[in-house]
Amino acid sequence: MTFEEFAAARLPAVLRFAGVLTGDRALAEDVVQEVLIRVHARWARIGRMDRPELYVRKMIVNEFLSWRRRSWRLVPAGRGMDVDHRLAPDHAFRHAERDALLAELGKLPRRQRAVLALRYYEGLSDIEIAEVLGCAPGTVRGYASRALAALRVELTARPGERAPAFMEERH
Repeated sequence: MTFEEFAAARLPAVLRFAGVLTGDRALAEDVVQEVLIRVHARWARIGRMDRPELYVRKMIVNEFLSWRRRSWRLVPAGRGMDVDHRLAPDHAFRHAERDALLAELGKLPRRQRAVLALRYYEGLSDIEIAEVLGCAPGTVRGYASRALAALRVELTARPGERAPAFMEERH
């Protein structure tokens, strides 16, 4: 597979992943662009890997982590915090909940946020996440536990409703 074929086939998926990771579409596009420039230069080696897409995702995570360190940009605070809680919620309620979740995710430390994006958006196991982040699986579980605990404090379910699936601890 050539780099052009890889990029054409996988660009939408890596952009979605970067969007979840960064919380900002424009920043996600910038991160993916930077990574794809480096991938193109090293495609002869990367293209021979068993799972080149996993390696590219690892590069995206690393670029996001370093971008956040060297950038003054802030993750958007989100909108929809003042939702009208009528008996029949309006059609925008789910979007407001999503925005509130993104705002809370943006408050997490970058490694905790990366673990949640890789676990719940990408569906990677703790071992795979550990490979991507370059740490031990136990460290991944610790990051996930602390991140979910922080989100539980901020995002509580309304009375009579279950907490969203992403907030349930996975063992």
